[in-house]
Amino acid sequence: MTITVRDFRPDDAEAVVRVLREAIPPLLTTAEAQVWEREHTAAAARQRLLVAEMDGEVVGRCQTGLAHESPTPGNAYVNTYVRPDRRGRGAGTALVAAAEAYLREVGAERAYSWVLGDEDSLAYAGRHGYAARRPAHFLRLDLTASLPPLPEVPAGVELVDCTAFADEPSDVGAELDDYAEWLVSTWGHPCQSRELATLALVDGRPVAFSAVVTDGVSRMSSAMTGTLREYRGRGLASLAKTATLHKARAAGLREAFTGNDAENAPMLAVNRKFGYEICATEVRHVRELG
Repeated sequence: MTITVRDFRPDDAEAVVRVLREAIPPLLTTAEAQVWEREHTAAAARQRLLVAEMDGEVVGRCQTGLAHESPTPGNAYVNTYVRPDRRGRGAGTALVAAAEAYLREVGAERAYSWVLGDEDSLAYAGRHGYAARRPAHFLRLDLTASLPPLPEVPAGVELVDCTAFADEPSDVGAELDDYAEWLVSTWGHPCQSRELATLALVDGRPVAFSAVVTDGVSRMSSAMTGTLREYRGRGLASLAKTATLHKARAAGLREAFTGNDAENAPMLAVNRKFGYEICATEVRHVRELG
């Protein structure tokens, strides 16, 4: 058995999607998105997408780079997944070792990693020097079941598709000050659905939104739901998300996923009201690279 770690190539995209879908099914992606992300990630991130081949077959993938939006210098990320039927044979270890070596070369001081919440994965991370931080949940909603009815839209509020036109808990802060980069890397992402996304306007001002990514077939995932601070507590985020879910079901999508930091009690409560149920957990880990 021979394990080789190398940089991602466009013709690896389908195999990488298989790795991700089998390792962490709620994580929505497509082959097109894998290629697009490699070509459109900000240069400051110094990102590399690595794959592990086992006897010529792609069985693992690692995304690594600098957390360039963090106000703390030296933060980086190492997110590694291996197909479940190929674990325990060294592919993950080889990917992590290659990623950490690269991060040291580009000046990273610590590596953050999302680790699957099962006992074996958590033990593996601990053996490799990663300390557990905060958990986060993936949640699933069956769009073929009943949805909460769309509530009456309050006076002065208008819901529009994003074709017409927030704080997130984390242990790695971000300063989002590059609008041009956001337009390319987030709003221009091939999975982003501007038709299904919903924006809430108050007296014509955008104040809340629910963004969506889809696989173009049957699944969607919330790409973020948020409200301006001064407009929170009015149910506007819930209103926008309800409208988005109804549009998704009308478009023929059958499953909806979302992710929440385990300490983000307000959004967890909102999602429980919609009927979302936890379907997977990851735990943020960190290792000082030295």
